[in-house]
Amino acid sequence: MATLERTQETAAGPRGFGKHQQEIIYRLIAYIVLSAGAITMLLPFFWMLSTSFKPERGIFVMPPQWIPDPFILDNYIKVWSQTDLPRAFANSAFIAITSTVGEIFVSTMAGFAFARLRFPGRRAFFGLLLVTMMIPGVVTMIPAFILFRFLNWIDTWNPLIIPLLFGSAYAVFMCRQFFMTLPVELEDAAKVDGANFFQIYWHIFMPQAKPIVATLLVLGIIARWNDFLGPLIYIRSVEKFPIPLMLARLNSLYERNWTLLMAGSVIALAPVIVLFFALQRYFVESIALTGIKG
Repeated sequence: MATLERTQETAAGPRGFGKHQQEIIYRLIAYIVLSAGAITMLLPFFWMLSTSFKPERGIFVMPPQWIPDPFILDNYIKVWSQTDLPRAFANSAFIAITSTVGEIFVSTMAGFAFARLRFPGRRAFFGLLLVTMMIPGVVTMIPAFILFRFLNWIDTWNPLIIPLLFGSAYAVFMCRQFFMTLPVELEDAAKVDGANFFQIYWHIFMPQAKPIVATLLVLGIIARWNDFLGPLIYIRSVEKFPIPLMLARLNSLYERNWTLLMAGSVIALAPVIVLFFALQRYFVESIALTGIKG
């Protein structure tokens, strides 16, 4: 009898709570903690957005003024007309789209080869590829600059685009992991129909690879759109500046126009936010599938 009472007490949980009530409480606590973390991470974005609509005298008032008073749009008009932001938009779009599309095309082919083709040294080459991901970028920065200067690529977009047209280790790894999850019956059926490996890649595997392609597209465009260090090293002419360098001109040694800088940052961030939310649903699917097989 005592054993039965202890079993019922354990099933009921502490203080008479049942299992269902405990799950609700734990889930509520998780939601509260995650919401608090999300709000904390979004505070800088809210401050940037609020500052972009303020006059310059209202930036550093204490306590912080989250709702601008007065609410003005002059900062957006000024930053768009005074900094040649439209040209910077075009430059960043060309660099980001060209390099990312080339990276995805080559990386998907390489990932397909590592996942489906059987050739000598396949695992060794793939392991060597993964090793390159462990090398910090600062280690290769100076040798890369010397090489690009020898090729007369300084003050051009070539260093920002052409190396990525040969793919990247991270993208190849993601594609290889994704293609490993697709059933081998698709490949066998295509071989029976007389398809070669490129036809299998293009007509069978690529239509199935929309999640990983969309994920690499978003990650690649965001990385190149926000890249500041690469253009800072290789670009000299103002007319070739992408958005990060164009906005950096608002923050000089003798003057810092925070309202214009925040307005320009909001304008630069808008396309990235739209792209992310448009393709967000592919992220979970691609990440879930790439981890199934090793």
